[in-house]
Order: sequence, then structure tokens, then C-alpha cells
Amino acid sequence: MNKRKSMLLFAAMSFLGVSAQRITAVNEVIDCGNVVYEVPVTVKFEMRNKGNDLVINDVRTSCGCVVADYPKGEIKKGDSFVVSATYDARQLGHFEKQVAIFSNASSKPYYLKLRGVVVEELEEYSNNYEFAIGSVKVDKNDIEFDDVNKGDFPIQKIHIYNSGSKEVRPVLMHLPDYISATISPTVLRPGRVGVATIKLNSHNLHDLGLTQTSIYLGMYPGDKVSKDKEITLSAVLLPAFDNMSETQKANAPVLQLSTSNLDLGEFNGKSSKSGTVILQNVGKSTLDIRSMQMFTEGLKVRLNKTKLAPGESAKLRVTAYRKLLKNVRSKPRVLMITNDPDKPKVTVNIIVK
Repeated sequence: MNKRKSMLLFAAMSFLGVSAQRITAVNEVIDCGNVVYEVPVTVKFEMRNKGNDLVINDVRTSCGCVVADYPKGEIKKGDSFVVSATYDARQLGHFEKQVAIFSNASSKPYYLKLRGVVVEELEEYSNNYEFAIGSVKVDKNDIEFDDVNKGDFPIQKIHIYNSGSKEVRPVLMHLPDYISATISPTVLRPGRVGVATIKLNSHNLHDLGLTQTSIYLGMYPGDKVSKDKEITLSAVLLPAFDNMSETQKANAPVLQLSTSNLDLGEFNGKSSKSGTVILQNVGKSTLDIRSMQMFTEGLKVRLNKTKLAPGESAKLRVTAYRKLLKNVRSKPRVLMITNDPDKPKVTVNIIVK
């Protein structure tokens, strides 16, 4: 090999070596949740060197109120390490601070962030935590976004109580594209309460009526999905009637139900119970039952007519099955989406014991 080729090969190897240097963090952003005024809070960023041998030259923070600590020696390829940051909480309200890591891994710093809210004293959520998920307890394991219109961004919250003896890093997994979520604080110590904030983006809901899915609450990033970590989630997207004229409204269909609470009584040893709801169109144009869905399994429905001319009626036959209803999380209900502008969503509650 001649001298020119050797130099080119060395340069290529050097370039590959530099580009192969890479550091990652389990959490680039750590939410401290509520922290007490004048009580310093320390967070630990768990890092990993996935490239060549690493040397951290300096760690700088966005203000003097944050002090960082980091490994001073060489960090071998594949090794894990910790960068900690302590925030001196001397100002009430929200805070967001940056930590910049300067190293031989890149000419640019690697940024981390800690955030939270400084309060005068901690107020723990005192609701009942009826449901166990992993080593934590939650106040609900079923989320419902009712009466959603296009353009809405409704929010639901789940309170999480760490009833175990070890800290956890709760994370919501398998989120569909119409759901985003944050959990505060990032690290939940034993005996502490956190909050999962779940936000719905209605623009990503494509079908009118009921959309259902399951998300899962893990104890740490990368946790496995399992049935005992399941949180059921539903959303009901309503049709829009904003552009209707007064004449159209006056001539619209009007749905009338014989009951919106169908009481089937007790099973009394029977495997199923049935009942009927009468639907009638008392309006001036055709009533269209656009969709009919069940919020839970364990129900069977049959509607003998989905389009009702003015004055016409239809029968909704509902059958409830004892075995299937035994373990459902939400109340048994039948959902109908209609073109009645005053009743775009109609819910029939099924009562059975």
C-alpha cells in the first residue's frame, strides 16, 4: 500500500472513530414534579457511552442555581455513568434548567433538562387508589373522552401512588397517534404520588362514534407490556352541525327514546337477560342512526331499522350476558351516533345485576 492510500485510510478510520462516539440518556428530560421552597432537589441522569472511550471535559448549567456533578475519568465503551444536577429551589413557581455536557464525543454539547414546580409545601392527592398496576396503585384504570368535537384537545389525569419499597420511573406505553402523555415526576419515590396527564388530539380521530384502545403503565422505560398493566381508553367523536341554517334546524330529525336507562333486572341464575328500547323520529326529516356501538363486551344489540322517516319508530333489542359482563371495567352502555343535531350522541345505560 502506498503512502497516499495509507493516509486516506487513516483519515477515514479517524472519521469513523469520531462519528462512532455516542452518548445517550435514559431520560433527557427529568420532571421533578412539586419540590419544596428552599429545599434543594437532586436529579440523576442515567447515561451510557455507546461509542469510543469517553472523556467529559466540562458540564455547564443554565444558571448558578444548578450545580452538576459528573465522572472525571475515562468512561469505557459500553459503560454506564451518572450525571447529577442539584437545583437550589429558592424561587416559587415553574422552573426549567438546562445541563450541557461537553466531551470528546462531539464538537457540540449534549443537552439535558430538569423541570418542575417550586411550592411552599407539598399537597398529596388523597383520593382512593383502587387499582394495582405493578408496584404502584392508581385511582383509575379506564379513561373516557366523551363528547369530543373536531378541534378539541381534552385532557384526563391518572394519579399514581408508589406503594412499593423502591423508586419507579412510570411510563405510558403503546400510545396511539391521537394520544400523548406526560408523567410528573419522572422518578416516583416510595410513598409519593405522581400524575399522568393524558391528552387527546381530536384531529387524529378519523371515525365518528366510539374509538377504543388499551395503553399500558410501565414501571420504567422499556418495561414489558402485560394485561395487569392495562389501562383502557375510549373516545367518542361527534358529528359537526355548526354550519346548519335555521331552516335546516327547524326541519331536522328529532330522536325520542322510550328510555335511556334500560333496566334488565337481576340475572337470577340466568346466563343472559334481554330488553327493548323504542326509538321514534318525531322530527320533520329522515333520522339516520349512523353507527351503533357498545362500550363494553358482554352486550349484543339488534336494531331493526337504521333510517326512520318522520313518525316512524324502531326497536332496539339489547341482550346482556352475565359471564362476559363479570369483569368489564366500564358501565355497560350502548352508543348511537345520529343526524339529530340536538342528540348527535345517544347513550343507553344498561342496568343489570
